[in-house]
Amino acid sequence: QVQLVESGGGLVQAGGSLRLSCAASGSTWNIDAMGWYRQGPGKQRELVASISRGGSTSYANSVKGRFTISRDNAKNTIALQMISLEPEDTAVYYCNALNPYNSRAYWGQGTQVTVSS
Repeated sequence: QVQLVESGGGLVQAGGSLRLSCAASGSTWNIDAMGWYRQGPGKQRELVASISRGGSTSYANSVKGRFTISRDNAKNTIALQMISLEPEDTAVYYCNALNPYNSRAYWGQGTQVTVSS
């Protein structure tokens, strides 16, 4: 089992910045890719950014150039630095981790990000 705990959400004005963090505990040695998903009001959950254990990253087109994902394998943490936030970024952000050996996905409880115009 892997437990994920997010922190760092909040309310910010458009153009502002926030940093989200996610700490993993438990059977973390089986985890490869980790990432951030978000679900806005009335929308489906979507992938925002992901990072492999080796540091390869990918981003949704809507956040490229504004969001940066990072990872500390020694501390079992990932972070999402968000700048130039837009009201459209308002969502609950979820941390995700994948175990490639059993194809199991783990989720955090989510953290709310609200961007006011």
